[in-house]
Amino acid sequence: MRRNQRIVVLCLGCGFCLLLYAFSQLAVSLEEGAGGGGGMPQAATASWLAGGGRGAARWARSAGTEVLPERAYRYSLKTKPIEGIHLAVVACGERLEESITMLKSAIIFSIKPLHFYIFAEDQLHDSFKSILDSWLFLQTFSYTLYPITFPSENAAEWKKLFKPCASQRLFLPLILKEVDSLLYVDTDVLFLRPIDDIWSLLKKFNSTQIAGMAPEHEEPRIGWYNRFARHPYYGKTGINSGVMLMNMTRMRRKYFKNDMTTARLRWGDMLLPLLKKYKLNITWGDQDLLNIIFFHNPESLYVFPCHWNYRPDHCIYGSNCQEAEEDGIFILHGNRGVYHDDKQPAFRAVYEALRSCSFEDENLHSLLKPLELELQKTVHTYCGKIYKIFIKQLTKSVRDHYDRTPKKR
Repeated sequence: MRRNQRIVVLCLGCGFCLLLYAFSQLAVSLEEGAGGGGGMPQAATASWLAGGGRGAARWARSAGTEVLPERAYRYSLKTKPIEGIHLAVVACGERLEESITMLKSAIIFSIKPLHFYIFAEDQLHDSFKSILDSWLFLQTFSYTLYPITFPSENAAEWKKLFKPCASQRLFLPLILKEVDSLLYVDTDVLFLRPIDDIWSLLKKFNSTQIAGMAPEHEEPRIGWYNRFARHPYYGKTGINSGVMLMNMTRMRRKYFKNDMTTARLRWGDMLLPLLKKYKLNITWGDQDLLNIIFFHNPESLYVFPCHWNYRPDHCIYGSNCQEAEEDGIFILHGNRGVYHDDKQPAFRAVYEALRSCSFEDENLHSLLKPLELELQKTVHTYCGKIYKIFIKQLTKSVRDHYDRTPKKR
Protein backbone atom coordinates (compact mmCIF):
# COMPACT_ATOMS: atom_id res chain seq x y z
CA MET A 1 0.00 0.00 0.00
CA ARG A 2 2.77 2.41 0.95
CA ARG A 3 4.58 1.59 -2.31
CA ASN A 4 1.43 2.39 -4.31
CA GLN A 5 1.10 5.72 -2.51
CA ARG A 6 4.70 6.63 -3.42
CA ILE A 7 4.04 5.79 -7.07
CA VAL A 8 0.92 7.98 -7.09
CA VAL A 9 2.81 10.90 -5.47
CA LEU A 10 5.66 10.54 -7.98
CA CYS A 11 3.24 10.54 -10.93
CA LEU A 12 1.45 13.61 -9.60
CA GLY A 13 4.79 15.41 -9.19
CA CYS A 14 5.87 14.58 -12.75
CA GLY A 15 2.52 15.70 -14.10
CA PHE A 16 2.76 19.00 -12.23
CA CYS A 17 6.23 19.66 -13.67
CA LEU A 18 5.05 18.91 -17.21
CA LEU A 19 2.12 21.27 -16.71
CA LEU A 20 4.46 24.09 -15.60
CA TYR A 21 6.70 23.50 -18.62
CA ALA A 22 3.74 23.62 -21.01
CA PHE A 23 2.52 26.91 -19.54
CA SER A 24 6.03 28.44 -19.81
CA GLN A 25 6.29 27.48 -23.51
CA LEU A 26 2.85 28.89 -24.18
CA ALA A 27 3.86 32.19 -22.58
CA VAL A 28 7.01 32.39 -24.73
CA SER A 29 5.08 31.70 -27.93
CA LEU A 30 2.47 34.33 -27.07
CA GLU A 31 5.19 36.91 -26.40
CA GLU A 32 6.89 36.17 -29.73
CA GLY A 33 3.58 36.35 -31.56
CA ALA A 34 2.84 39.76 -30.09
CA GLY A 35 6.26 41.06 -31.08
CA GLY A 36 6.06 39.83 -34.67
CA GLY A 37 2.60 41.15 -35.42
CA GLY A 38 -0.37 38.90 -36.09
CA GLY A 39 1.40 35.82 -34.76
CA MET A 40 4.07 35.97 -37.46
CA PRO A 41 7.78 35.72 -36.61
CA GLN A 42 9.20 39.04 -35.47
CA ALA A 43 12.65 39.76 -36.86
CA ALA A 44 15.62 37.76 -38.02
CA THR A 45 17.53 36.70 -34.92
CA ALA A 46 21.13 37.00 -36.00
CA SER A 47 23.83 35.43 -33.87
CA TRP A 48 25.29 38.87 -33.17
CA LEU A 49 22.04 40.18 -31.68
CA ALA A 50 22.20 39.83 -27.91
CA GLY A 51 20.05 36.85 -27.06
CA GLY A 52 18.37 37.19 -30.42
CA GLY A 53 16.15 39.78 -28.78
CA ARG A 54 14.62 43.06 -29.84
CA GLY A 55 16.67 45.52 -27.88
CA ALA A 56 20.41 45.51 -27.31
CA ALA A 57 22.60 44.43 -30.16
CA ARG A 58 26.34 43.93 -30.29
CA TRP A 59 27.25 46.57 -32.81
CA ALA A 60 30.62 47.88 -33.77
CA ARG A 61 30.98 51.42 -35.08
CA SER A 62 33.36 52.27 -37.86
CA ALA A 63 36.23 52.47 -35.41
CA GLY A 64 35.54 48.88 -34.36
CA THR A 65 34.36 49.61 -30.81
CA GLU A 66 31.23 48.28 -29.20
CA VAL A 67 28.42 50.77 -28.66
CA LEU A 68 24.88 50.98 -27.35
CA PRO A 69 21.79 49.90 -29.34
CA GLU A 70 21.00 52.11 -32.31
CA ARG A 71 18.05 53.78 -30.58
CA ALA A 72 20.45 55.11 -27.95
CA TYR A 73 22.71 57.07 -30.25
CA ARG A 74 20.88 57.96 -33.43
CA TYR A 75 19.97 61.59 -34.11
CA SER A 76 16.46 62.21 -35.33
CA LEU A 77 14.66 65.31 -36.49
CA LYS A 78 11.08 64.70 -37.53
CA THR A 79 8.91 67.54 -38.75
CA LYS A 80 5.94 65.19 -39.00
CA PRO A 81 5.15 61.55 -38.18
CA ILE A 82 7.13 58.94 -40.10
CA GLU A 83 4.81 58.05 -42.96
CA GLY A 84 4.91 58.05 -46.72
CA ILE A 85 8.15 57.01 -48.41
CA HIS A 86 11.22 55.67 -46.59
CA LEU A 87 14.60 56.27 -48.25
CA ALA A 88 18.01 55.08 -47.00
CA VAL A 89 21.53 56.07 -48.02
CA VAL A 90 25.01 55.24 -46.69
CA ALA A 91 27.69 57.95 -46.89
CA CYS A 92 31.38 57.59 -46.12
CA GLY A 93 34.48 59.50 -47.10
CA GLU A 94 33.92 62.16 -49.76
CA ARG A 95 30.29 61.26 -50.45
CA LEU A 96 28.57 64.15 -48.67
CA GLU A 97 27.96 66.29 -51.76
CA GLU A 98 26.65 63.33 -53.79
CA SER A 99 24.33 62.33 -50.94
CA ILE A 100 22.93 65.84 -50.56
CA THR A 101 22.35 66.15 -54.31
CA MET A 102 20.57 62.79 -54.34
CA LEU A 103 18.34 63.80 -51.41
CA LYS A 104 17.58 67.10 -53.12
CA SER A 105 16.46 65.31 -56.28
CA ALA A 106 14.17 63.12 -54.18
CA ILE A 107 12.62 66.12 -52.40
CA ILE A 108 12.12 68.33 -55.46
CA PHE A 109 9.79 65.99 -57.31
CA SER A 110 8.25 63.95 -54.47
CA ILE A 111 4.51 63.98 -53.87
CA LYS A 112 4.21 62.07 -50.59
CA PRO A 113 6.19 63.02 -47.47
CA LEU A 114 9.64 61.47 -47.18
CA HIS A 115 11.70 60.11 -44.31
CA PHE A 116 15.45 59.71 -44.79
CA TYR A 117 17.56 57.13 -42.96
CA ILE A 118 21.10 58.43 -43.33
CA PHE A 119 23.98 56.19 -42.25
CA ALA A 120 27.16 58.25 -42.21
CA GLU A 121 30.58 58.43 -40.66
CA ASP A 122 30.65 60.57 -37.52
CA GLN A 123 32.59 63.43 -39.12
CA LEU A 124 29.79 63.91 -41.69
CA HIS A 125 26.91 64.21 -39.22
CA ASP A 126 27.21 67.93 -38.49
CA SER A 127 27.28 68.76 -42.20
CA PHE A 128 24.22 66.64 -42.90
CA LYS A 129 22.35 68.26 -40.00
CA SER A 130 23.27 71.79 -41.06
CA ILE A 131 22.19 71.33 -44.68
CA LEU A 132 19.03 69.33 -44.03
CA ASP A 133 17.88 71.64 -41.24
CA SER A 134 18.13 74.55 -43.67
CA TRP A 135 15.59 72.77 -45.89
CA LEU A 136 13.00 72.21 -43.17
CA PHE A 137 10.94 75.17 -44.37
CA LEU A 138 9.75 72.79 -47.12
CA GLN A 139 7.91 70.67 -44.52
CA THR A 140 8.00 67.68 -46.88
CA PHE A 141 10.58 65.45 -45.22
CA SER A 142 12.08 64.29 -41.95
CA TYR A 143 15.28 62.42 -41.28
CA THR A 144 17.24 60.24 -38.88
CA LEU A 145 21.04 60.13 -38.75
CA TYR A 146 22.82 56.92 -37.78
CA PRO A 147 26.49 56.09 -37.30
CA ILE A 148 28.04 53.40 -39.45
CA THR A 149 27.46 50.19 -37.52
CA PHE A 150 28.42 46.60 -38.19
CA PRO A 151 28.29 43.40 -36.12
CA SER A 152 31.26 43.43 -33.75
CA GLU A 153 32.43 40.12 -35.20
CA ASN A 154 34.26 40.84 -38.47
CA ALA A 155 33.34 44.55 -38.30
CA ALA A 156 36.54 45.69 -40.02
CA GLU A 157 36.06 43.15 -42.79
CA TRP A 158 32.47 44.22 -43.40
CA LYS A 159 33.46 47.89 -43.57
CA LYS A 160 36.17 47.34 -46.17
CA LEU A 161 34.07 45.06 -48.38
CA PHE A 162 34.22 46.57 -51.91
CA LYS A 163 33.84 50.26 -50.95
CA PRO A 164 33.97 51.81 -47.46
CA CYS A 165 30.69 51.20 -45.66
CA ALA A 166 28.84 49.90 -48.76
CA SER A 167 27.90 46.63 -47.05
CA GLN A 168 25.93 48.59 -44.43
CA ARG A 169 22.88 48.10 -46.66
CA LEU A 170 22.90 44.37 -45.90
CA PHE A 171 22.10 45.08 -42.26
CA LEU A 172 19.30 47.62 -42.76
CA PRO A 173 16.51 45.05 -42.18
CA LEU A 174 18.11 44.19 -38.83
CA ILE A 175 18.82 47.75 -37.69
CA LEU A 176 15.56 49.38 -38.86
CA LYS A 177 13.29 46.80 -37.28
CA GLU A 178 10.38 49.22 -37.02
CA VAL A 179 10.41 49.95 -40.76
CA ASP A 180 8.22 47.83 -43.02
CA SER A 181 9.48 48.85 -46.48
CA LEU A 182 12.48 50.84 -47.62
CA LEU A 183 14.15 52.16 -50.76
CA TYR A 184 17.95 52.03 -50.57
CA VAL A 185 20.01 53.96 -53.13
CA ASP A 186 23.72 54.62 -53.58
CA THR A 187 24.93 58.19 -53.09
CA ASP A 188 25.50 58.60 -56.85
CA VAL A 189 21.82 58.22 -57.73
CA LEU A 190 19.56 61.00 -59.03
CA PHE A 191 15.76 60.91 -59.24
CA LEU A 192 14.56 62.36 -62.54
CA ARG A 193 10.91 61.67 -61.80
CA PRO A 194 8.99 61.46 -58.49
CA ILE A 195 10.37 58.91 -56.05
CA ASP A 196 6.71 58.01 -55.48
CA ASP A 197 6.76 56.12 -58.78
CA ILE A 198 9.42 53.60 -57.83
CA TRP A 199 7.87 53.32 -54.36
CA SER A 200 4.61 52.28 -56.02
CA LEU A 201 6.38 49.21 -57.46
CA LEU A 202 6.05 47.64 -54.01
CA LYS A 203 2.41 47.05 -54.91
CA LYS A 204 3.54 44.94 -57.86
CA PHE A 205 5.44 42.47 -55.69
CA ASN A 206 3.77 39.08 -55.62
CA SER A 207 3.42 37.12 -52.38
CA THR A 208 6.94 35.65 -52.55
CA GLN A 209 8.93 38.73 -53.59
CA ILE A 210 10.87 40.61 -50.92
CA ALA A 211 13.09 42.98 -52.94
CA GLY A 212 13.30 44.69 -56.31
CA MET A 213 16.44 45.48 -58.36
CA ALA A 214 17.44 46.03 -61.97
CA PRO A 215 19.70 43.73 -64.03
CA GLU A 216 23.42 44.45 -63.94
CA HIS A 217 23.50 44.33 -67.75
CA GLU A 218 21.01 44.23 -70.60
CA GLU A 219 23.50 42.94 -73.14
CA PRO A 220 25.18 39.62 -72.18
CA ARG A 221 28.09 40.25 -74.54
CA ILE A 222 29.31 43.05 -72.28
CA GLY A 223 28.06 41.51 -69.02
CA TRP A 224 30.47 41.12 -66.13
CA TYR A 225 28.90 38.34 -64.10
CA ASN A 226 28.27 35.98 -67.00
CA ARG A 227 31.88 36.39 -68.18
CA PHE A 228 33.97 36.73 -65.02
CA ALA A 229 32.08 35.84 -61.83
CA ARG A 230 33.47 33.05 -59.65
CA HIS A 231 30.30 32.65 -57.65
CA PRO A 232 26.57 32.11 -58.32
CA TYR A 233 24.60 35.12 -59.57
CA TYR A 234 21.00 35.92 -60.39
CA GLY A 235 19.60 35.35 -63.89
CA LYS A 236 21.60 35.77 -67.07
CA THR A 237 23.67 38.84 -66.19
CA GLY A 238 23.27 39.38 -62.44
CA ILE A 239 21.59 42.26 -60.60
CA ASN A 240 22.77 45.74 -59.59
CA SER A 241 22.11 46.76 -55.99
CA GLY A 242 22.56 50.54 -56.37
CA VAL A 243 18.78 50.97 -56.36
CA MET A 244 17.16 48.39 -54.08
CA LEU A 245 13.49 48.38 -53.10
CA MET A 246 12.81 46.23 -50.03
CA ASN A 247 9.87 44.80 -48.15
CA MET A 248 11.89 44.38 -44.98
CA THR A 249 9.11 42.74 -43.01
CA ARG A 250 9.19 39.86 -45.49
CA MET A 251 12.99 39.85 -45.47
CA ARG A 252 13.05 39.44 -41.70
CA ARG A 253 10.48 36.65 -41.73
CA LYS A 254 11.76 34.59 -44.63
CA TYR A 255 13.92 31.49 -44.32
CA PHE A 256 16.35 31.46 -47.24
CA LYS A 257 17.65 28.57 -49.27
CA ASN A 258 21.44 28.55 -49.38
CA ASP A 259 24.44 26.44 -50.31
CA MET A 260 26.01 26.41 -46.83
CA THR A 261 23.59 24.12 -45.03
CA THR A 262 20.55 22.03 -45.84
CA ALA A 263 18.58 24.11 -43.33
CA ARG A 264 17.06 27.38 -44.46
CA LEU A 265 18.44 30.45 -42.72
CA ARG A 266 17.04 33.82 -41.78
CA TRP A 267 18.59 36.97 -43.20
CA GLY A 268 20.71 37.83 -40.19
CA ASP A 269 21.94 34.28 -39.66
CA MET A 270 23.00 33.93 -43.29
CA LEU A 271 25.23 36.97 -43.90
CA LEU A 272 28.37 36.09 -41.97
CA PRO A 273 28.57 32.45 -43.16
CA LEU A 274 28.04 33.73 -46.70
CA LEU A 275 30.91 36.19 -46.37
CA LYS A 276 33.23 33.55 -44.92
CA LYS A 277 32.49 31.12 -47.75
CA TYR A 278 32.79 33.54 -50.67
CA LYS A 279 35.07 36.38 -49.51
CA LEU A 280 37.94 35.18 -51.72
CA ASN A 281 35.67 34.85 -54.77
CA ILE A 282 33.74 38.13 -54.77
CA THR A 283 34.74 41.35 -56.52
CA TRP A 284 31.82 43.72 -55.99
CA GLY A 285 31.31 43.04 -52.29
CA ASP A 286 27.79 43.19 -50.94
CA GLN A 287 26.29 43.24 -54.44
CA ASP A 288 27.90 39.87 -55.10
CA LEU A 289 26.46 38.51 -51.85
CA LEU A 290 22.99 39.70 -52.89
CA ASN A 291 23.46 37.96 -56.24
CA ILE A 292 24.32 34.73 -54.46
CA ILE A 293 21.29 35.03 -52.17
CA PHE A 294 18.85 35.59 -55.02
CA PHE A 295 20.47 32.91 -57.19
CA HIS A 296 19.26 30.44 -54.57
CA ASN A 297 15.95 32.28 -54.02
CA PRO A 298 14.94 33.65 -57.45
CA GLU A 299 11.26 33.62 -56.57
CA SER A 300 11.98 36.33 -53.97
CA LEU A 301 13.18 38.99 -56.43
CA TYR A 302 11.16 41.49 -58.43
CA VAL A 303 13.20 42.70 -61.42
CA PHE A 304 12.40 46.20 -62.63
CA PRO A 305 13.53 47.65 -66.00
CA CYS A 306 16.84 49.40 -66.64
CA HIS A 307 15.42 52.93 -66.77
CA TRP A 308 14.93 52.69 -62.99
CA ASN A 309 18.70 52.26 -62.58
CA TYR A 310 20.36 53.78 -65.66
CA ARG A 311 24.16 53.55 -65.61
CA PRO A 312 27.03 54.35 -68.00
CA ASP A 313 27.09 50.71 -69.10
CA HIS A 314 23.73 51.33 -70.75
CA CYS A 315 25.24 53.71 -73.30
CA ILE A 316 29.07 53.82 -73.33
CA TYR A 317 29.24 50.92 -75.80
CA GLY A 318 26.08 51.93 -77.60
CA SER A 319 22.52 52.24 -76.31
CA ASN A 320 21.18 49.01 -74.79
CA CYS A 321 18.34 50.10 -72.49
CA GLN A 322 15.23 49.99 -74.63
CA GLU A 323 12.92 51.30 -71.89
CA ALA A 324 15.03 54.46 -71.54
CA GLU A 325 15.03 54.98 -75.31
CA GLU A 326 11.22 54.88 -75.27
CA ASP A 327 10.34 56.68 -72.01
CA GLY A 328 13.53 58.42 -70.89
CA ILE A 329 15.62 57.80 -67.78
CA PHE A 330 13.68 57.52 -64.52
CA ILE A 331 16.63 57.15 -62.11
CA LEU A 332 20.19 58.07 -63.10
CA HIS A 333 22.99 56.10 -61.44
CA GLY A 334 26.37 57.69 -62.02
CA ASN A 335 28.65 54.87 -60.95
CA ARG A 336 32.25 54.66 -62.18
CA GLY A 337 32.70 58.18 -60.73
CA VAL A 338 31.26 59.76 -63.89
CA TYR A 339 29.88 62.80 -62.05
CA HIS A 340 33.40 63.90 -61.23
CA ASP A 341 35.42 63.37 -64.41
CA ASP A 342 35.07 64.13 -68.10
CA LYS A 343 34.68 60.57 -69.36
CA GLN A 344 30.86 60.71 -69.55
CA PRO A 345 29.93 64.41 -69.75
CA ALA A 346 26.21 63.71 -70.22
CA PHE A 347 26.01 62.19 -66.72
CA ARG A 348 28.07 65.00 -65.27
CA ALA A 349 25.87 67.66 -66.88
CA VAL A 350 22.73 66.31 -65.21
CA TYR A 351 24.50 66.01 -61.86
CA GLU A 352 25.83 69.57 -61.99
CA ALA A 353 22.42 70.93 -62.97
CA LEU A 354 20.72 69.34 -59.96
CA ARG A 355 23.60 70.05 -57.60
CA SER A 356 23.34 73.78 -58.28
CA CYS A 357 19.54 73.86 -58.39
CA SER A 358 17.52 75.40 -55.55
CA PHE A 359 13.99 74.65 -54.43
CA GLU A 360 12.51 77.80 -55.94
CA ASP A 361 10.11 77.20 -58.83
CA GLU A 362 11.77 79.84 -60.98
CA ASN A 363 15.19 78.25 -60.52
CA LEU A 364 13.78 74.79 -61.22
CA HIS A 365 12.33 75.91 -64.54
CA SER A 366 15.52 77.69 -65.51
CA LEU A 367 17.69 74.58 -65.22
CA LEU A 368 16.16 72.84 -68.27
CA LYS A 369 17.36 75.03 -71.14
CA PRO A 370 20.98 75.39 -69.90
CA LEU A 371 21.06 71.63 -69.23
CA GLU A 372 19.89 70.83 -72.74
CA LEU A 373 22.57 73.10 -74.17
CA GLU A 374 25.22 71.34 -72.07
CA LEU A 375 23.95 67.94 -73.18
CA GLN A 376 24.16 68.99 -76.81
CA LYS A 377 27.89 69.50 -76.28
CA THR A 378 28.26 65.80 -75.43
CA VAL A 379 27.17 64.32 -78.77
CA HIS A 380 30.74 63.24 -79.49
CA THR A 381 30.22 60.45 -76.91
CA TYR A 382 27.96 57.41 -77.25
CA CYS A 383 25.86 58.53 -74.28
CA GLY A 384 25.68 62.08 -75.62
CA LYS A 385 24.34 60.88 -78.96
CA ILE A 386 21.11 59.96 -77.14
CA TYR A 387 21.14 62.97 -74.80
CA LYS A 388 17.39 63.49 -75.09
CA ILE A 389 16.72 60.46 -72.88
CA PHE A 390 18.56 62.28 -70.08
CA ILE A 391 16.16 65.20 -70.14
CA LYS A 392 12.85 63.64 -71.24
CA GLN A 393 11.59 62.59 -67.79
CA LEU A 394 13.23 65.55 -66.09
CA THR A 395 11.30 67.95 -68.30
CA LYS A 396 8.05 66.14 -67.51
CA SER A 397 8.83 66.11 -63.79
CA VAL A 398 9.50 69.86 -63.73
CA ARG A 399 6.25 70.54 -65.60
CA ASP A 400 4.24 68.27 -63.29
CA HIS A 401 5.88 69.81 -60.22
CA TYR A 402 4.89 73.28 -61.41
CA ASP A 403 1.33 72.14 -62.09
CA ARG A 404 1.06 70.74 -58.53
CA THR A 405 2.47 73.86 -56.89
CA PRO A 406 -0.08 76.60 -56.06
CA LYS A 407 0.70 79.60 -58.27
CA LYS A 408 1.60 82.86 -56.54
CA ARG A 409 -0.70 85.81 -57.10
